[in-house]
Amino acid sequence: MKRFKAVVFDWAGTMIDFGSFAPMGVFVEAFRRFGVEASIAEARAPMGAPKRDHIRSMLFAQRLAGEWQRVHGVAPSEIDVDRVYEVFVPMNEEVVANFGALVPGAREAVEQLRSMGLRIGSTTGYTRSIMNRLLPVAAAQGYTPDNLVCADDLPEGRPGPLGMYQCFIDLCVYPPSTVVKVDDTEPGIAEGVAAGCLTVGVALSGNYVGKTSEELARMSADEVATLRAFATGKLLAAGADHVIDTVADLPDLLTRLDMAMS
Repeated sequence: MKRFKAVVFDWAGTMIDFGSFAPMGVFVEAFRRFGVEASIAEARAPMGAPKRDHIRSMLFAQRLAGEWQRVHGVAPSEIDVDRVYEVFVPMNEEVVANFGALVPGAREAVEQLRSMGLRIGSTTGYTRSIMNRLLPVAAAQGYTPDNLVCADDLPEGRPGPLGMYQCFIDLCVYPPSTVVKVDDTEPGIAEGVAAGCLTVGVALSGNYVGKTSEELARMSADEVATLRAFATGKLLAAGADHVIDTVADLPDLLTRLDMAMS
């Protein structure tokens, strides 16, 4: 392959956990521990951001901030963000491995990309402690990327470019235009845009659709098309250069883009 040297994948909703379910119930339960009821939709809204930033976005959103003040008598603060985060992380560590199944076709796609000479990197909004639970689960299914950059590895996470810069170093690839960032969320796409990479959004396996592959299989073509269009719009608005259904479609896309450069 002439145009690209590496692909950097997100994890939940992109390579594993079809529909991005692992954090949802944990966010809701973490807020419930403080007497505040959050909805799944509110938990999904900031998805892709580092988890502390995710909690901050939820806590300072208008409705949840109002609920917090009603329950606790004061407006939420950064101290409260830390309190919820301290509850969230160990809870997520306990359940995340249960949602570690690879997206159908993901392993085969990585094998094909490697056969094209591409390095395989990864970034995530998960902490290193959470990923330590996921890495062996993914490896047992045949997925071991060449590097991993977690949300708490660097001073700043998504949507900034530092995680991608670390990938350039770890994988020894440059310039940024030769690296592809693949993600299912706005912060993850923004991470790739900020770093100057080609960005590819995944629609059907990701957070914006929020369905299992079995649920999608039971839907009509029109229902799936509506969900695809919604997710595609979100990803394009975030700056995605291309949008595919799942990572299984990535090798064909990159092959076409490479041939177009010939």
